[in-house]
Amino acid sequence: MHYTLITFARIDSTQRWARGWAELGAGEGLAVQADEQTAGRGRLQRSWWSPPDSGLYLSVLLRPRIPLTQAPRLTMLAALAAADACAQIAGIRPQAKWPNDLIWQGRKLAGILTELGQAEGQLRYAVIGLGLNVNTHFQGDLAGTAISLAAITARRTALPTARDAFLAALARRYDRFLAGESPHTAWQQDLAPLGRRVRVEQPNRPDLVGQAVGVHPDGALLVCDDRGILHTVWAGDLHPL
Repeated sequence: MHYTLITFARIDSTQRWARGWAELGAGEGLAVQADEQTAGRGRLQRSWWSPPDSGLYLSVLLRPRIPLTQAPRLTMLAALAAADACAQIAGIRPQAKWPNDLIWQGRKLAGILTELGQAEGQLRYAVIGLGLNVNTHFQGDLAGTAISLAAITARRTALPTARDAFLAALARRYDRFLAGESPHTAWQQDLAPLGRRVRVEQPNRPDLVGQAVGVHPDGALLVCDDRGILHTVWAGDLHPL
């Protein structure tokens, strides 16, 4: 895959711009990066703090010819690519956290946001958004829940270096996916906290408590509750107990 890179010093959201260009017919491989976002966002329309010259804020347009049911695998391969990039540039490999995060020692290092364009039940495009805390300095409450590569390694990483490492890793993972290799097994091996008791906050439903036993190839979390009933969870927030 070849990339067309567009960079901004400051915009509202790389994801919004990439989706806009996708709707206008931009080709696969369009990558939109910003040094600062004023309205960065993550899953469920949550805000993503995007201070200037601190993190990798990047959105990539893909146009895979796959069934909609396989679209969650794009999030998996993007998370694997981000972990590959961290290993290359920082010498550490973070764990994945369902459904779309990378964590280091329990703190959030990166988030993936996958948004789809579809028509008549067919996938038209996917925009993969990455927010990676590269040199971000967290204070206050965020210091207990988020972490950056600089905090882990005690050194700064140039943002173009982080970007290029991720894009190269994404291209490798994506090409293998299109050739028939599912990212599910590798992603599940990186996943925390499988095998442990968890609490899952679900939208408009009671919290679910049980053991995280696996993830369906199409992205659903599998949780066995205390009565031995297996639940399939498609959306929610996961908290280890």
